[in-house]
Amino acid sequence: MTAIELEGLTKDYGEVLANDGLTFSVDTGEVFGYLGPNGAGKTTTIRMLLGFISPTAGSGRVLGHDIQDERALIEAKRQIGYLSDEPGFDEQATGDEILELHAAVKGDERSDELLELFDPPMDRKIREYSRGNVQKLGLVTTFMHDPELVILDEPTSGLDPLMKQRFAEFLRREKENGVTVFFSSHILSEVRRLCDRVGIIRSGELVTIEPIETLLTRSGKAVRIQSEAPIPLTVLDIDGVHDLETSIPGDVADVDPDSAFTECTFTYTGDINRLLTALSEYELLDLSIEEAPLEDVFLRFYGGENDV
Repeated sequence: MTAIELEGLTKDYGEVLANDGLTFSVDTGEVFGYLGPNGAGKTTTIRMLLGFISPTAGSGRVLGHDIQDERALIEAKRQIGYLSDEPGFDEQATGDEILELHAAVKGDERSDELLELFDPPMDRKIREYSRGNVQKLGLVTTFMHDPELVILDEPTSGLDPLMKQRFAEFLRREKENGVTVFFSSHILSEVRRLCDRVGIIRSGELVTIEPIETLLTRSGKAVRIQSEAPIPLTVLDIDGVHDLETSIPGDVADVDPDSAFTECTFTYTGDINRLLTALSEYELLDLSIEEAPLEDVFLRFYGGENDV
């Protein structure tokens, strides 16, 4: 069974084609990551799914309801939780007042549990909230009516690392309980911990849909190497080395900078053990291996510029 179905969904603003013929589906009980650089069209898709804006062409269904049928979509929204990338809470209201309003509109089955977990300052006015506290209150209002489907637009924006980890653990439990999650993000490390599949959008077009394992294999790692003695460039003549940049100090005598390095950076998509074996006979001052930035992944594997 599918929770979300899109068929040729398009939003054309004239000067900007925000979404161009999107066709994909999200299975019930799946955590689906919707990835793309800022401005790629992620939020436009979400706003069409929720009926906030009308598509120029194409169709979509959410929990079996036509997104262009206002009455049907109202029925579907009873089982949907939504967190905007910028929750628009009344700044003059307190957290308690916001919660009471949401409870009156859609019900409240879980607020006590969620308040204990995310701990926003409920007695303070929203205008006194930090960005992180606004997001924590948003998470409470999103899940408080125990929805079947949650749609999240950059859900960890403003959260500190500890709260991001707490949210990730919470989302895993929700998936185990059968909740379907559709969330947009531009943070690769976030989606790798949570998603079953990912859809890649760039300049309004769906580039691909892949299992998370495939994306992680393609994205690789950002590697930085420093050594005191020059290392031959041939050491890095192995599969998986991309965008290699090397340097060697000018005071290192009789070394051709085109054949050796003492410092380098590159993206590596190969076997990490093979890389470590290749470097094992050299004494390194520093070696760092980190997640490759998502922007680099887009440029390398999905083509085009990321200023969409």
